[in-house]
Amino acid sequence: MTTIMNRRQSSICHVGNTAIGGDNPIRIQSMATTDTNDTEASVAQAKRIIDAGGELVRFTTQGTREAENMKNISAQLKAQGYTQPLVADVHFTAHTADVAARYCEKVRINPGNYVDPGRTFKHLEYTEAEYAEELKKIEAKLVPFINICKEHHTAVRIGVNHGSLSDRIMSRYGDTPEGIVESCMEFLRIFRREQFDDVVISIKASNTVVMVKTVRLLVATMDQEAMHYPLHLGVTEAGEGEDGRIKSAVGIGALLTEGIGDTIRVSLSEEPECEIPVARKMVELIGECAQLRQEAEASIKDDTVFLTLDAPDCETLQLKAAMAVGALLIDRKATKVKISSSLLSEGQGEALADALLQAARIKFTKTEYISCPGCGRTLYNLQDTIQRIKAATSHLVGLKIGIMGCIVNGPGEMADADYGYVGAGRGRISLYRGRECVEKNIPEADAVSRLLQLIEGDGRS
Repeated sequence: MTTIMNRRQSSICHVGNTAIGGDNPIRIQSMATTDTNDTEASVAQAKRIIDAGGELVRFTTQGTREAENMKNISAQLKAQGYTQPLVADVHFTAHTADVAARYCEKVRINPGNYVDPGRTFKHLEYTEAEYAEELKKIEAKLVPFINICKEHHTAVRIGVNHGSLSDRIMSRYGDTPEGIVESCMEFLRIFRREQFDDVVISIKASNTVVMVKTVRLLVATMDQEAMHYPLHLGVTEAGEGEDGRIKSAVGIGALLTEGIGDTIRVSLSEEPECEIPVARKMVELIGECAQLRQEAEASIKDDTVFLTLDAPDCETLQLKAAMAVGALLIDRKATKVKISSSLLSEGQGEALADALLQAARIKFTKTEYISCPGCGRTLYNLQDTIQRIKAATSHLVGLKIGIMGCIVNGPGEMADADYGYVGAGRGRISLYRGRECVEKNIPEADAVSRLLQLIEGDGRS
């Protein structure tokens, strides 16, 4: 495993037989896309993720039934010799987290919807006393959960998503890195008061600039309060194919080359085991890319960063380029890229440069697809749908389209999108213009054509 010079020193979170943080290797993980109630399918997919090199496997637990079935999934995996930790992913129902903590090595909770109601994008007014009362409500729910985790030696991930901030946080802080960080810190302070330290933190966004700047702010804020919890890195809804890999490497790589990050998940709209080799390769490239980043910064001239690369294959080349210049582009130290490599023709070099600039939100030269990686909540065939939407809309240069498997990931998680395609129920789709739902429960067979009609009707075609 590659070691990182000047890696941020975090505390250690114990997740079953796996330690995250400190001097431990950067851990690689993914999330299952199966129905968590389907024990056989879930076990089979978890095995594929682990066989590919995954060190933790996460499952969605929408309710207590799914949380309770984690016991069966865990038992079958252990019976077959698979002892890697399992993680329950909880949204909206705090009680589900209480149940999952009894059966899983780790539980992920989202501060945006753990106690606060589902977001409605309404502005709320609070006096200081009223705001303090809202924090007491969080503590009243969180402390019993923490006690269950203590009893069962269960770790916790506090997972804040840019697109699922509560109306309470949004009303006080706006859609800002400060609001995202405060959403996390409210929970962290309670965990520290309760002397519970097996905690990992994640702050994710589909916008790489927001993700990187917010994680940096979180690190600084934790340092000010003498907190050093390990960090889980990811660019959520990165998409698929080379665009998803480049976008992930721009955001995650920017932080890894700064010594920030203890575990990573590359969120691709593909089979989850396909995420693992990409994440593994990124970890292996950290040292080399940190050096390349220094060379690239020294090369900047006339707002252009120059990069000369060698690599055994095109995917590695793309990851190296993204990790080397990601932070430079996000920080706007340059807004143009020139890449030289024996693997690339001049046109291919320009195409890679354009992909990097789009991933860093500088220049858009093609349609942007903000697509979730899928999970057990997904209500339609995600990969097939992405291809159908791409076929219908790939000519719409600069347009941002969110493709979300369920309401948990939309509309908030596609906050950057101009239009959204969101699973509303089995065989039913809702369409969004920005954050506004404009057509509800459309038959799935008609939804792609109706999306195109919506875009054309707005004069965006």
